Amino acid sequence: MNVTPLQPLEIFLQPGDHYFGDRDTRIRTVLGSCVSITFWHPQLLVGGMCHYMLPRREEERRNLAASLPDGRYADEAVLLLMNEIDTVGASHKEYQVKLFGGGNMFPESRKQQEGHVGQRNVEIARTLVRKHGFACVAEHLGGIGHRNVIFDIWNGDVWVRHSDIRRNESVAGRQERRLGCAASK
Repeated sequence: MNVTPLQPLEIFLQPGDHYFGDRDTRIRTVLGSCVSITFWHPQLLVGGMCHYMLPRREEERRNLAASLPDGRYADEAVLLLMNEIDTVGASHKEYQVKLFGGGNMFPESRKQQEGHVGQRNVEIARTLVRKHGFACVAEHLGGIGHRNVIFDIWNGDVWVRHSDIRRNESVAGRQERRLGCAASK
């Protein structure tokens, strides 16, 4: 069993950020329609997380942009973390991946009923995980409202608090669970 460090390095991800660290690291973020993907290696106790806002960059902006990847876009955020993973030298198949977010933040809007940005972010997350050969072991995706996410790299656990914006912010409107190595319940 992996022990919590006495003073873990605490990293907070803003939209477009990513971080890759070692066993002494805890990564946090808050998600609405954005999605975070965690990557964890259970033997090496290294891992990372990204927080992206949109599935991909519009083609005309992609052509005008610098050649550097931008973590605000799913495909580019995953590329940034894969570069970190590749420096470790372990196979992508050895990493456990978990997916979070993609909430509908405007459920009353007719325009948001089908194909809202959160839903598109979820679809691209699943596509990218399959495309790059990662094993997805848990997810907490979709729904309505925002999530607080905490990823402890020393043991691979991810804690999620989901607040449904249609309800009062009381305990009844919140759902908190720990997503360890097993699939979500």
